[in-house]
Amino acid sequence: MKKLSAIIIALMLTLTAGAQAPSALEQLKANPRKAYGTDYPYQQAETQLTKAPRGYKPFYISHYARHGSRYYWSDQLYKDLDTLLTTAHQKGLLTTEGEAFCQRFMAAKAELATGVSELTQLGWEQHQGIARTMYNRFPEVFKKGGNILAISSLSGRCVLSMSAFCQELVQCNPKLEIREQSSRFTLDGVVPDDSQNPQRRQFPKATPRFEKNRSQFRGSSGSLADRIVPRVFKSTDGLHRRPGRIGADLINLYTSLPSIGHEGMMGSIITDEEVAAQWEQSNLGSYAWVFAPQYKAIPILEDIIRKAEAVIQGTSDHVADLRFGHDTCLGPLTVLMGINEADRDPEDPNEVKNCYQNWQTGKAANLQLIFYRSKKASDDVLVKCLLNGCEATLPVPTTTAPYYRWTDFRNFYTARCNSVK
Repeated sequence: MKKLSAIIIALMLTLTAGAQAPSALEQLKANPRKAYGTDYPYQQAETQLTKAPRGYKPFYISHYARHGSRYYWSDQLYKDLDTLLTTAHQKGLLTTEGEAFCQRFMAAKAELATGVSELTQLGWEQHQGIARTMYNRFPEVFKKGGNILAISSLSGRCVLSMSAFCQELVQCNPKLEIREQSSRFTLDGVVPDDSQNPQRRQFPKATPRFEKNRSQFRGSSGSLADRIVPRVFKSTDGLHRRPGRIGADLINLYTSLPSIGHEGMMGSIITDEEVAAQWEQSNLGSYAWVFAPQYKAIPILEDIIRKAEAVIQGTSDHVADLRFGHDTCLGPLTVLMGINEADRDPEDPNEVKNCYQNWQTGKAANLQLIFYRSKKASDDVLVKCLLNGCEATLPVPTTTAPYYRWTDFRNFYTARCNSVK
C-alpha cells in the first residue's frame, strides 16, 4: 500500500510539473520577441534548479555555446536594402514612414557594412553573464581553481565569445587556468563539418516525418512580408527585387536590430506581435533545418563523452570543457541528443512547436552538462542538462530526473552515435 501511495504521489508531482510548464505559445505571448527564432538575443531565464540527490556535489562541466549577438551574417542584406531605399527615394516611391526609415538606415549604413558578421557589445556581455551565472550556480566546480580547455570555431565572433566567457571566469576566480584554442586541430569538437577540419566525415541527412503532411499545417494566414512592403513603398515598380523578397529582407533586418543597438530604426513598420503571429510557420522551417543535419553533430557529442569520461577516470584534470560555435551545430546537437524531446519527430506539423522552439538556438544559446559525484563512491556519477540555463529532459532512462546516471548517459548516446552509418 505504501509503495502504491508513493507511485501515486510521484505521478501527481509529474503531472503538476507538466501543467506548470508554459507551452510554446504561452511563452510567445509573454515574450513576443522569442519569435525572432535564431535571431533572439539571449536572456537568462529566472529559474530555480532542482537540488542534487543527497551526497552528490558538482565537479565538472561540459559546455557548448553559440556565439553571442552579432551584426547580420551577410553583407548582402545591407547592400540590397541600400540599393532599394536609394532607388525608391530617387523615384519618390517611399511612404512618409519609409522616408524616415531610409534616413535612419543611411545614417547607420557605414557601421552596418563594417560590422557584418562581427560580435557586438551585447554579444560580449551575454557570454560574460552566462559565465558568471555558471560560476555562481556551481561554485564547487571552480572554487579550488583548476584547468579548463576552451575551443572555438575559426570565426572571429566565436573566438571573441570564448574570450568574453573565459575572462569572466578568471575574474570570478584568478586561480583558474584556461587554455583557449581556435584551431584546425580542435574543429571536430566544435564545428565538425568545417571544410578545414582534417577529420571531417560525411554523415547522412534525415528527413522529418512532418514533411509528408505539411499540407495539414494550420499556420497563420497571409504573409507578413507582403503586408509590410506597402508601409515602406508606395509602389515596387522599377525596383530590382520582388515584393516578397523585399518584405523578407525587411523582417530579417528588423529581427537583427536588438543585437546591434538599433531597435528604433524601423519605427512602427513591423511589430514584435506581427512577427510572433508568423512564428509557428517559421519554426516549422527551422525544425526541418536542424533536423536534417543532426548526424553531423555526432563528433561533438563524441567529444563531450570522451572528455567527460577522461575526467571521471582521472586521466584528465579539467574542471570544465568549453566549446564556442554556431547555431548550425547547436541546433542539430539538440535534436541528436533529444533535448526536451527535440528528436520526437512528429508526423503532424502542428505538433512540431511542442518539441522544438527555434529561439532555443538564438544568439549565445548554450548547452551545459553538469556532472555530480557521490561522496561515498567516486565512480557514482550523475549528469544534469541545462539548455539556456534551464533544466532540460533527455531520452535517457532515469528515476531521478533531471539527473541521469553517467553510465546510462554514456551508453545511450554512444549507441546512438554508433547506429548512424
